Amino acid sequence: MDETLYGMMNIVGPIILLILLVWVVLRSRRKRGQTVETTRETEQGTRSAYAEEESRRREGTDDR
Repeated sequence: MDETLYGMMNIVGPIILLILLVWVVLRSRRKRGQTVETTRETEQGTRSAYAEEESRRREGTDDR
């Protein structure tokens, strides 16, 4: 009985962990109801913020 339980833990345990890992990764990639357009807006905003910061750094007005 102990060998059977140990064998099941070695087989079923990693399978359950793999399923949970895949579920978490897929769930975190895009929030529920979030559209592709929202993602594009977020990426554009990030690029804009980085460009603004880079221009301030080049001008020397980044408070450093």
